[in-house]
Amino acid sequence: MPHDSAQFASLGLPLVHAGKVRELYRLPDGNLLMVATDNVSAYDFVLSPTIPDKGVVLTQLSLWWFDQIRDVVDNHVVSREVPDAVQGRALVCEPLDMLPVECVARGYLTGSGWSEYQTGRSVCGVPLPDGLVDGSRLPEPIFTPATKAPMGEHDENVDFDTMAATVGREVAARLRELTLALYVRAAAIAEQRGIILADTKFEFGLRPDGTIVVADEVLTPDSSRFWDAATWEPGVRQDSFDKQFLRDWLVKESGWDRTGDQPPPTLPPHIVAATRGRYLEAFERLTGAALRLDAVLG
Repeated sequence: MPHDSAQFASLGLPLVHAGKVRELYRLPDGNLLMVATDNVSAYDFVLSPTIPDKGVVLTQLSLWWFDQIRDVVDNHVVSREVPDAVQGRALVCEPLDMLPVECVARGYLTGSGWSEYQTGRSVCGVPLPDGLVDGSRLPEPIFTPATKAPMGEHDENVDFDTMAATVGREVAARLRELTLALYVRAAAIAEQRGIILADTKFEFGLRPDGTIVVADEVLTPDSSRFWDAATWEPGVRQDSFDKQFLRDWLVKESGWDRTGDQPPPTLPPHIVAATRGRYLEAFERLTGAALRLDAVLG
């Protein structure tokens, strides 16, 4: 069953929060143990069954990226030493006052950005030129924040002023600056490996002294769109190394009506296997090394 918090009951730690994919446990020293499950979500639903090893990919790829961006912004990682029961899929992180916004950077037009562009030639209040199509590269990366909705509800794209009214203009400006700097750094690294980072989202929190820290996951197939640079072509479906493949199956092949009141169907084995394969390929192409599950999991 997806989203089963009892899976890690053997930890014997108090559960602080259970999201769609991650669970947070309080450690005796006050830090948090963040565990990535194998759950996969799409369109605000947690799907069934899980994707084997997905939580390991998310955690190990995030840790790799934290190393690549540590000079841009502090991150929440305290230690990589975790209990055996969650080896490979967990990390110890510091508690933060999480900011209630999704910080999205887009270098290419697709997804909800493409939908919004078609109605007003802008995304989150950022004007864009005429003539763009789904998959077009933008003249420069843009910052397009979104609200963080409670589980089961939809995040909503908002403009900068709306975000600033929530977190304060000074913090909002810093979040925009950090998000775009992180995107530029990560996009350049991905490009060297033949991958386009079309867009990505970050979450940030505040330390008690007000320092802004990047938290949760970073630059994973769950939080980013990764495309194959060799086959990228604006206006057509992109070869992706993320869960867009799964989304496409849901809305184009499964027969499920996402506007209706029925939950999504069960994922067939070939979709589970193909999704797992894309996550592993994203890790391998970005890091330049295969994910040795036997080594990671002990």
